[in-house]
Amino acid sequence: MAKAKKEEVKDISTEEKIKAAAKKLFTQKGFAAVKTRDIAEESGINLALLNYYFRSKQKLFEIVMLENFRKFIHGIIVQASHENAPMEEKLEKIITAYIDFLTLNPDLPFFILNELKNNPAAFTSSMNEDISQLRNNFFKQLQQRNKKSNQPPMEPFHFVANLVGLTVFPFIGKPILQRVTHTTDAKFNALMQQRKKLIPIWLKMMMGLKMS
Repeated sequence: MAKAKKEEVKDISTEEKIKAAAKKLFTQKGFAAVKTRDIAEESGINLALLNYYFRSKQKLFEIVMLENFRKFIHGIIVQASHENAPMEEKLEKIITAYIDFLTLNPDLPFFILNELKNNPAAFTSSMNEDISQLRNNFFKQLQQRNKKSNQPPMEPFHFVANLVGLTVFPFIGKPILQRVTHTTDAKFNALMQQRKKLIPIWLKMMMGLKMS
């Protein structure tokens, strides 16, 4: 029994090492540039063992990206769940978290789009429990803010569409945006840092919130 437990701990440790190595390489190089052999070398294991734990690079990528996305959602929930924090402050923290996360995980939007295209029911179902908590907390405050505002209220749908569009689209459209505007990678990253300050201003204007 003791031996079985020891082997189980060892297996879990190996699996986590592989996922950590994969996350590091996917983040640094992107999915297409990483080979399974690279992940095995980074993990300090042989290729056969990596294939034993994970059938393919695609499967490993899906697991790592899904875990990253869930961690990100949990971080957003923490930001949105502070009942006493002003909505303006929450908005700024959420947008900063979005941009920082996407800068470190540039392949994630493409993974999510692919999942929504190929397995929409499964993907949205797996996220529903996490997102429902965010919806209950932040949307409730948004509705309360709408009632106090003299401006026409903003539907939660429009708020989410604007938030996602303003934060996520530049990462999805990065190749064409860079080509059209002659923007280098360094300048793109600098512009994304600027958007941390600009997007809250734009959203506040759309929502009729008082500017700080």
